[in-house]
Amino acid sequence: MLVHLLPLAALLSGVALLLLGSGLLTTLLAVRGGIEGFGSPFMGLLGSMFFAGFLIGTHVAPRMIRRVGHVRAFAFFTSAVACAVLLHEMLVVPWVWALVRLLTGISMVGLYTIVESWLNSQSAPAQRARVFSVYMGVNLGALALSQQLLHLGPASGHVLFGLAALLVSAAVMPVAATRLNQPLLDHSASVDLKSLYAKAPIALSAAFASGLAMGAFWGLGAVWADGHGIGHQGIAAFMTATILGGALFQWPIGLMSDRMDRGRAIALVSLGATLCAIGLMLAGSRGTLALSLAGFVYGGFAFSLYPMAVARMIDRLQPHEVLSGSSSLLLIHGAGAAAGPLLAGFAMALAGDAALPLWFAATQGALAIAASSLLRRLTPDIAHQTRFQPMVRTASTAFDMVEGAHPDDLPSTRPSTETR
Repeated sequence: MLVHLLPLAALLSGVALLLLGSGLLTTLLAVRGGIEGFGSPFMGLLGSMFFAGFLIGTHVAPRMIRRVGHVRAFAFFTSAVACAVLLHEMLVVPWVWALVRLLTGISMVGLYTIVESWLNSQSAPAQRARVFSVYMGVNLGALALSQQLLHLGPASGHVLFGLAALLVSAAVMPVAATRLNQPLLDHSASVDLKSLYAKAPIALSAAFASGLAMGAFWGLGAVWADGHGIGHQGIAAFMTATILGGALFQWPIGLMSDRMDRGRAIALVSLGATLCAIGLMLAGSRGTLALSLAGFVYGGFAFSLYPMAVARMIDRLQPHEVLSGSSSLLLIHGAGAAAGPLLAGFAMALAGDAALPLWFAATQGALAIAASSLLRRLTPDIAHQTRFQPMVRTASTAFDMVEGAHPDDLPSTRPSTETR
């Protein structure tokens, strides 16, 4: 396995540095926003602007990559993110923060697209799933570790913003030095949402609900933790614990979902996430340790819903539809992630900090009810389910590496979705 990964070390190193910087920035903005007196509606707007940028970047970034190539596009987008980091610190003005957060979202999806298409082109078909697992491990590990960088300086000063910009800028070096051949970026069509809902309604519902909850977590999770007076170290501990839970729980939950009908597994996991969100609310006043433990368990359930939606989509679509259907699934997840922080931010302004875990409980509880209702008219898929793949939401190019996303990976006896 190590032999296969060595040529890809430059790309994976670039991803790790990039996410160390951008992960630090996400939490740092929440803490600095509190110092500057920005309310939860505006902090929610920042989260929404980032994910709106993700949606825009899905259409804009591939054109840039095709025009100038992978290395130059990577340098362009990392420079844009580094500039955005510094602008947050230089101009503490709400509308400036909102615009540069939009720019960051556009640039990040471009960077994900570059790295994922490159990893896919350099991986032998038999190694794609393993490379994807390592890539996702680097993603989650870097995001978890980035939270601990908050200890290195005060959020009110220059050091942490400078560190975030430095890490993002450093991501260019291993990628620019690589001798890997640059791949061609294919054009991909998408399955329309109406057709995808007809074939995989639980998958689409889970993707949207996951977007609503996880967008609010990334946009407001640190703001919510900061409101409980646990300090920067407590915020870092809570965010790290939640991300680690989201990484570690995916394996046992995925194994469970492989052994039972995945639609039923989605209903059970969303119910578990709902109960854990209520536990998160109850732990809010009990200190850093209780918050971190509650976040760890909640993250374990909540982070698993999006990869379960992906696996369910693969289960329900025909092989030739999977890669194009992924674009639609990402679109609906991105729409939820763009709306979630803004709606949850206004809810927190009206009802206080308890509104955020209640938002988690409401969105994931609604999914549990919807999935249970839809199961009554759908036949089980367990006979031809593909294997669950741990992941976080990145760009559509990641699906090229997902096991089961290619016709050769899927059972030739898979029944038509029209008969299910």
